[in-house]
Amino acid sequence: MFQLTTFLFQQQSDTSAAADTLSLAAGQDSMSIFSLLVEGGVLMIPLFALSILAVYVIAERWRFLNNSRIEIDSFLRTIESMLKDGDRQRALTYCDGIDKPLARILKAGIRRLGRPIRDIEDAIRNAGKKEIFFLENRMNWLATIAGVAPLIGFTGTVTGMIEAFMDIQSLQGNVNPSVLAGGIWEALITTAAGLIVGIVALGFYNFLLGKINRTVHELENASADFIELLQTPSKIEKERQGVI
Repeated sequence: MFQLTTFLFQQQSDTSAAADTLSLAAGQDSMSIFSLLVEGGVLMIPLFALSILAVYVIAERWRFLNNSRIEIDSFLRTIESMLKDGDRQRALTYCDGIDKPLARILKAGIRRLGRPIRDIEDAIRNAGKKEIFFLENRMNWLATIAGVAPLIGFTGTVTGMIEAFMDIQSLQGNVNPSVLAGGIWEALITTAAGLIVGIVALGFYNFLLGKINRTVHELENASADFIELLQTPSKIEKERQGVI
């Protein structure tokens, strides 16, 4: 019984020691990563700021574009039903209750009902330009980050290499190769960080730009369907007049 108790106690001690060793190793790994980033120098600060800004723009634009989507067919059928009933004010109120780009675009056209079709088309076109501007808002920030981040990384590498060769000159060439290699990899940290930030920013820029283009295409098609919807009654009226 005593031997069994001693064995269990020993096993528990070994397990605790192993857990402590793993925790210490994990702590050392995290500290080594942090230290690695710190070794990149002062240019790591703007790269960190650009990465935070890129995450903000990506999350904000993604959320905005997802919230801009609407069931186009159902929306157009509802507007058509209201306009055929001659309830223009109800259609305007319905558009006011839907905070979507398509609702704001068609609202501009509904306000011009009774005027020539060209005036309605101009109102819809102008409203569409405003909505496209809102869809593309802050995308230039993401494009700038994609271009600037790698350049900042390369700048850090160049300055690091300059410092390394200045050290060689100050020591008159009597430098341990390991010291020189250490200075070089420290200089390359900024390049790696800049490329990572730039690649992520460029990838999401193209992805979000594709979503914007699809949204704009849907808005253009829906606007064209709305104009055709407004012209249909006039065609029917003309056919009736021709028959009479």
